Amino acid sequence: MLQTPADFAANQASASAPRLFYGRFVHNTDLENLEYVNNGIIFIDEAGKILETHKDATEEKLAELQQQHGLSEENVVRLGDKQFLMPGLVDTHIHAPQYVFTGSGMDLQLLEWLETYTFPRESAFKSVEYAKVAYRDVVSQLLRNGTTTACYYGTIHLEACKVLANIVDELGQRAYVGKVNMDRNSPDYYIETTDDSVEKTEEFIKYMLEMNKANPRVYPVLTPRFVPSCSGELMRQLGDLARKYDIPIQSHLCENKGEIEWVKHLHPELPSYTAVYDHYGLLTDKTIMAHCVHLTQEERELIKEKKAGISHCAKSNFALRSGVCNVRQLLEEDQKVGMGTDVSGGYAISMFDAIRTSAIASQTVSFTEKRADGSAYEHLKLAELLHLATLGGAKVMGLEDRIGNFVVGKQFDALLIDPSAPESNFHVYSHDDIYTTFEKFIYVGDDRNIRKVYVDGRVVDNKDTA
Repeated sequence: MLQTPADFAANQASASAPRLFYGRFVHNTDLENLEYVNNGIIFIDEAGKILETHKDATEEKLAELQQQHGLSEENVVRLGDKQFLMPGLVDTHIHAPQYVFTGSGMDLQLLEWLETYTFPRESAFKSVEYAKVAYRDVVSQLLRNGTTTACYYGTIHLEACKVLANIVDELGQRAYVGKVNMDRNSPDYYIETTDDSVEKTEEFIKYMLEMNKANPRVYPVLTPRFVPSCSGELMRQLGDLARKYDIPIQSHLCENKGEIEWVKHLHPELPSYTAVYDHYGLLTDKTIMAHCVHLTQEERELIKEKKAGISHCAKSNFALRSGVCNVRQLLEEDQKVGMGTDVSGGYAISMFDAIRTSAIASQTVSFTEKRADGSAYEHLKLAELLHLATLGGAKVMGLEDRIGNFVVGKQFDALLIDPSAPESNFHVYSHDDIYTTFEKFIYVGDDRNIRKVYVDGRVVDNKDTA
């Protein structure tokens, strides 16, 4: 069930002691490899930091660790026979206010969809009371579906963005939160002046940095919507804020061919869409660019030079008919790539759906695109897909030293998966081992199989209390 504030407070209190998790776990060791552990131990401290991991452990080893660290049986979490742990999922691109119209307008392309649905619905967030309801819904649903870390777009409304940050803080998720900027080519009812946009953005940054002192899981991110909606002067001043506060930046890039032509018209003095962001100081090693479907070679080289990250949003790219991103090419070029749902251009909030759609997108590329030498691009494998949704996303957000897998020194952001959960969408048989069980879950399972969600070692969603 969805966790109430009281549930979260109780779980925080119960997480004040170290714990030993004993059972099976799966995680990425790198882009191409998954590590499957049958009898593993993950030992975390009271702050959720991973202190030790052990493979092929015995009950004797578990008892030894209990004695060594003075832990009672209450500090031991024993996984069921078919259960396993996996890292929490990282959504590197999601529009929190757009959850309220998820699944709407899927017969439209990007620019028409923005005018018809996005701007009218987002403008409603001028109401703080409306924002409180909608943002609690979206954060709760993300946690329920296993997204422990999210990179959120808000709206242009300062107070509503504070509401989003407060709810993320309260419910225990890890997130970047951004106040959207847009001072041109936007409807009269949903637009800012340049000065107002900059002033309110800086106020929001200060608000978030103050919150971050008490809760390091939440952090601000600069959020110019995209070049067509931000004047050169606004982008210049946002670049100044990025340098002043040394914070991340997120925006959209080369999603749709019509959008790219629009940017060329707006900025004929610059060689590319990517170059516009770079010109205004918005392309850095802390930048997250969503989509990047139609990048030129020069743009890809610039992104790599600046060490910016890319959020792959396959569901949205299909739904809005923007195109198919060649992720294999990006990985071969050693770009930083993560994965996003892009709710609500992407109409599914689950990162597992994003993984599955990304697999189809990659297979499509393998059928339709060739390298310069005529060879086909190989489709993404299971390990690579999970990497994009966990450790790859952590790298894009600059959090790879903190989250993404079960490595000593990182925080315990994890999902407890139960293939035998009530009403599970798939079944496990005697022939299934950890390999086939994990693959079945990734391709067929859903939120019913996610029994517990942990962030910093604390339970933030618990279906076992339902």
